[in-house]
Amino acid sequence: MSYEIKTGNKQAEPLLWTGDFYNEGTGSGDIFDTLKEECGVFGVFGHPEAASMSYYGLHALQHRGEESAGICVANGRDFNYHRGMGLVKEVFDKDKIQSLVGDMSIGHVRYSTSGDSRLTNAQPLIFKYRDGDLAIATNGNIVNEPLIRRELESSGSIFQTTSDTEVLAHLIARSPKDFVEAAKEALQQLVGGFAFLLMTNDKLLVASDPNGLRPLVMGRVGEAYIFASESCALETIGAELVRDITPGELLILDENGLTEDRFAEPQRKALCAMEYIYFARPDSDMNGANLHAARKRMGSRLALEGFVDADIVTGVPDSSISAAIGYAEQTGIPYELGLIKNKYTGRTFIQPSQELREQGVKMKLSAVRRVVEGQRVVMIDDSIVRGTTSRRIVNLLREAGATEVHVRITSPPFKNPCFYGIDTPDRRELIASHQSIEEIRREINADSLAFLSPEGLIQSIGGLSGGEYKGGLCLSCFDNDYPTQVDFGGAEKEGCGC
Repeated sequence: MSYEIKTGNKQAEPLLWTGDFYNEGTGSGDIFDTLKEECGVFGVFGHPEAASMSYYGLHALQHRGEESAGICVANGRDFNYHRGMGLVKEVFDKDKIQSLVGDMSIGHVRYSTSGDSRLTNAQPLIFKYRDGDLAIATNGNIVNEPLIRRELESSGSIFQTTSDTEVLAHLIARSPKDFVEAAKEALQQLVGGFAFLLMTNDKLLVASDPNGLRPLVMGRVGEAYIFASESCALETIGAELVRDITPGELLILDENGLTEDRFAEPQRKALCAMEYIYFARPDSDMNGANLHAARKRMGSRLALEGFVDADIVTGVPDSSISAAIGYAEQTGIPYELGLIKNKYTGRTFIQPSQELREQGVKMKLSAVRRVVEGQRVVMIDDSIVRGTTSRRIVNLLREAGATEVHVRITSPPFKNPCFYGIDTPDRRELIASHQSIEEIRREINADSLAFLSPEGLIQSIGGLSGGEYKGGLCLSCFDNDYPTQVDFGGAEKEGCGC
């Protein structure tokens, strides 16, 4: 749905807003150019209230995707499922949850790139094939999906969605082997970062890519097994964290219980560093490291690497608050709540003029004048993408009376696109890919600018002992060192495909 504003015979610039539901088509039209996460998954095996548990689990993962949500439940005979566009609370109500009867379920929240926001791509994706029903939910991106899709289409496959998840279903359906072996063979053909939940009428399969690029954890509540993109979702339903799913691992849950298997040998461990910097909730744990504690250490290390004398420290909400506290504690400069985020702005508005669009930033973020006026401010943020967001926030602080604004970023300069599930701009739009730190400083109107070093980032995260290469992290968006092949003769794609 789109609306136009008309004044007499003259048509003003469209559009006032787009879409029929919260956050439809967010991305390039958003006021802020922050990075967008792709998806969150949640699975339950062996609990009579699987649907309700998935509902609460998806609520906890809402920050990983706000465009669509879905839950599919199996009861041993058939599937019951519901998917819809919007937030979890908008898609599901009490009656819908009560209609999803079964003791095994998979759920999904999704963020998509603009243009792919439609119900057919909402997950879990549901298929009928020779052995019955199949449901798939994933977090991540299959880099070689365009190549596989073309090969499948040339041999007769007909695709119903633009989601790269669908290629896995086609690969499984074409195999003459039983479901588990077919799934193994299919997963072996995929290149990228992914965490899969696959469910049939009587089985649940859980898989992590050979590099462990996307997070996935296992928990227990009573005799039931729980799987989630982040451990915060386990806490929500009272489940105990058991462990992370390891790279290349395949778990099989059926009438025989849990079977631990593999579809591939683990490769270079490369968990996405942006999970620690920005995406994951601060109350989540990943590979033994708590996110809040890790972000505090990032802020502390940033203070050692990029100290500047100032009056107050403030963080850009919400992801940078922990780091700002760490910076303040290390320097002794007081931490103050200098920026406030408005969480109830509803739809993402596209203003009818650039002047109003710039003013629209205040709908989502406000500077606290009584806190920043007359002060030298250190503004902590997690990343700089295009630079437009940082400039707007710096200007907010200046308009509120800050005498100096010093920007400190808890990541290295973001120079390269992500191929593993983060919706990033083209390399040409990434300001750090073609401008020096001094040029970026001038572009964002800051008095000074400093980034956390890659070494400081790795040491701050901690908890990744064992001498793994680069601390077991994927830093490709900073250093162009991708853990997998990303060039497939022009068939590769960036960002989110789930």
